[in-house]
Amino acid sequence: MTAASARASLAFSCVGHLFAHLFEPIFYITALVLPGELGMPYEEVLALVIGGKLLYGLLAPAAGWLGDRWSTVGMMAVYFIGLGIAGIAVGCATGPWAMAVALGLTGLFGAIYHPVGIAWLLRNALDKGKAIGLNGVFGGIGPALAAVLAGGMIATVGWRAAFVVPGIACLLTGAVFVAALAKGVVVEAKVDRKPEPVASRDDSWRAGIVLSVTMLCAGLIYQATQPALPKLFEERLGDSGVLGVSAAVTAVYLLAGLSQVLAGHLADRLSPKLVYVGAALVQVPLLAALATLSGMPLVAVAGLAVVGNMAGIPAENILLSRYAPARWRGTAFGLKFVLSFGVSGLGVPLVSLMRATTGGFEALFVLLAAAAAVVAAAAALLPPERPAAAEAAAKVAAE
Repeated sequence: MTAASARASLAFSCVGHLFAHLFEPIFYITALVLPGELGMPYEEVLALVIGGKLLYGLLAPAAGWLGDRWSTVGMMAVYFIGLGIAGIAVGCATGPWAMAVALGLTGLFGAIYHPVGIAWLLRNALDKGKAIGLNGVFGGIGPALAAVLAGGMIATVGWRAAFVVPGIACLLTGAVFVAALAKGVVVEAKVDRKPEPVASRDDSWRAGIVLSVTMLCAGLIYQATQPALPKLFEERLGDSGVLGVSAAVTAVYLLAGLSQVLAGHLADRLSPKLVYVGAALVQVPLLAALATLSGMPLVAVAGLAVVGNMAGIPAENILLSRYAPARWRGTAFGLKFVLSFGVSGLGVPLVSLMRATTGGFEALFVLLAAAAAVVAAAAALLPPERPAAAEAAAKVAAE
């Protein structure tokens, strides 16, 4: 594998991560106007995405397994082309059932990215934390761009264009990717450019159990916060309108996305375990504060809370990569996203249910603060830093 091929893989992986986090937040913005279009209450409109969210997580292990056993680059080609078509289909949907099916397709094809794209990225990376951090920036830009795109399209040409335009862009990216694959610019990678020391069987089991708990709770926080924030901002920022809400959501996720560069750097230079625990701890008071804040303090604290949630991702991915066998890494990441996006995808019905029951978001954010505390407590039980990894980190830090 050449350095040029590795750079091309990083570029396509980053763009793929942006698309993976683009269509769902577009839906959460358009859900503010869809009740009038579909003649349904807001809570019922929000429920249309649940099937897609579950598929997004539950199909991840199968996607990861196919990436491990068949081809990572082949799966990435299917991802770009399939997701682009699905996004266009959402924009063309004419009723609730058609929209639910189209959103389901975005979940089906979107399920490919994380287990395949992240595993592919790690195999190509020399500085894994740096690469994951940069990749994470694009994951954060996805929701930020979604808010701008959805708000702008709704205000100008209508909500349908908010799905059709990025769908076409994703489809075109797929065409460029296939061309790059055919020309050998992008190649398959089955082994790491920079292998990790092999973890012991006991450490792998211990880490697997702990990370199952932390990924479920951290995923629940992410999955519940993303649909809640647009409605929370609409209710507590005064008469800001859809554009004002979109701008606030953009600011929150842009800040969170950019923070992953620093988070990835710290995960490379320090103990990923320490970074992971710290990122969870800072979320506890911030999420609790969101239960009562309003106005600009609400936006500021929401931004910091989402930063904390997303800053743990590079460390989490490094830890998972470290304790999973390289030849099963795609499958391991697939299992992660069953928890992070499948089971924790129940965050959306949780938001809908708790809002319908309590009439607000106060209880929701108290619950999410408790989930962050569980992440911190569980992550502290991860295996100690392995000597070989610790020595390598110290050597890098000294250079």
